[in-house]
Amino acid sequence: MRGRECGDAVPRDFALCLAPLLTLALMATSAGTASAQELEPRAYSASPIGTTFLVVGVGRSTGSVLVDPSLPFEDVKARLGVGTVGVGHSFDLASRSALFLVAAPYARARATGRVEEATTEVQRRGWADMRMKLSVNLLGGRALRPREFAAARRGPIVGASLSVGAPTGTYHSDRLVNLGSNRWSYKPEMGVSVPVGRWTLEGYAGVWLFTANDSFFPGTATREQTPVSAFQWHVSYTARPRLWLAFDATWYSGGTSKVNGIDKADLQRNSRIGGAISVPLGRRQSIKGAFSTGATTRIGGDFNTFGVTWQMTWLRP
Repeated sequence: MRGRECGDAVPRDFALCLAPLLTLALMATSAGTASAQELEPRAYSASPIGTTFLVVGVGRSTGSVLVDPSLPFEDVKARLGVGTVGVGHSFDLASRSALFLVAAPYARARATGRVEEATTEVQRRGWADMRMKLSVNLLGGRALRPREFAAARRGPIVGASLSVGAPTGTYHSDRLVNLGSNRWSYKPEMGVSVPVGRWTLEGYAGVWLFTANDSFFPGTATREQTPVSAFQWHVSYTARPRLWLAFDATWYSGGTSKVNGIDKADLQRNSRIGGAISVPLGRRQSIKGAFSTGATTRIGGDFNTFGVTWQMTWLRP
């Protein structure tokens, strides 16, 4: 039976109508995409140079997708599971402590929505976009060997970083819903970390920049997106070395998109809060648990996110 187009009384293809919104849900939760929702306490904490670590993490995000109320969509929900493997290494960069990270996530996503009385579902499984990050401690982050680092006193740190999202995820130009974004993304950021006894106060400010996806559905369209400004605040307490608790918050705004020059009503202006705990497992291993939830959501994903990360560390004398 042939019906009408999206927005009419009887949509012709429910999955086609919902796909742009479900894409927003997948992008908001995927660890492999340029998401402003991330919360990363202790991102600029100093480490002794020559430290290498392996990270294996799993995460799960579930929740609703808030859309323009004038659209004929209801009960748009998404569920995403992500497994991530990453490697990092700290090194001396012009006598400053620097850290390089690379992570590859594999995702399984399911999103549903209702148009009038009909419910549709979209499922995807595959690689999401790879992420890389280079950070440098500009102030208070001298490059120190492990023995020097152990004897050094903690002080304020001012750092800078550049995150890059590479278009390595699974992408099909004939589908509206994909795990990969088919574009590059970049996030320059500045961060400040101030120790106060056992407490650490942190603040970061950055902006996500995006290249265009010139193979957007149905493969001949161009999708562009304006920058997303993102701010993070963290307060953490260290009970003993490598055992700490953190409270996290973020606010981000922007990201309006356009397809073939036509603006979309998808401006994001949202905030999230969360917490994390890191527990040592012997001398070389640790495990971290994290949770976050939407505090305010204008447009986009209003998700509860849980994650667990295991880390193995090697130190070069």
